[in-house]
Amino acid sequence: MPESVLRKRPAQIVAPPPGVITGPLPAPRSAPGRHPFRTPSPGPRPKTPPRPMRGRKPWPIGLIALALLFLGLFVVAMGIGAATNIDLTSIFSSSAKNTPPPRAFPVLDPSRPERLSIPAINVQAPILEVGRAADGSVDVPPLKRHNEAGWFDGGPTPGQFGPALIVGHADTRTGPSVFNRLPKLKPGQRIEVARADNSVAVFEVNSVEHFDKGKLPVQRVYSDYSRPSLRLITCGGRWVGGSTGYSDNIVVFASLVSAKNT
Repeated sequence: MPESVLRKRPAQIVAPPPGVITGPLPAPRSAPGRHPFRTPSPGPRPKTPPRPMRGRKPWPIGLIALALLFLGLFVVAMGIGAATNIDLTSIFSSSAKNTPPPRAFPVLDPSRPERLSIPAINVQAPILEVGRAADGSVDVPPLKRHNEAGWFDGGPTPGQFGPALIVGHADTRTGPSVFNRLPKLKPGQRIEVARADNSVAVFEVNSVEHFDKGKLPVQRVYSDYSRPSLRLITCGGRWVGGSTGYSDNIVVFASLVSAKNT
């Protein structure tokens, strides 16, 4: 055996001092605030995320989109209403459905008409009652009373719902009659009818129209019950004689606008 090996001394085991308990090494102390079984992160720790800025919280995107949708529907509805003359704003109002529409005109109780006044053509005439003629048409006052107007008692009285009919002669062989100047009336002029209940129904002329007697718009003249109205009717146009007399009818269309006491 080589001499260098023989000079080596065997390994010495140093015993611990008396009173020291020998055994497995204790686990290392964990760093404060760190779990004892968590291994340290190999890389740098992430930075602390920034705090949000002070002020109002941002609106959720879904809420903004919903608000824009309702705004768009409202604008479209308003555009359709303007184009079609339909009020679509009531769609967005729940109370509007329970509110009755306002009445834009007065309505009077039935009362017999007594006197007609048309200042624009200087008419001041008493009113008598007329019925139907033998042929079924509306009768006219007798010729001896040609300066009086005739109210058709088969229809509404002036001021009630529907068209009250007052007829009169244009002329006779002796000269002009009560409605001779009726074609000169203009839209907007007033007609007043004094009634038996001491009230006066005030009408405003809508139009003055000429119709061939064979083409009279019966429904429009006699059957419009949408509001209180008045029809003044006389003859006009060309004289044809016989049972026809004049070829045309002149009809004044007027609507009730107010009422007053006599």
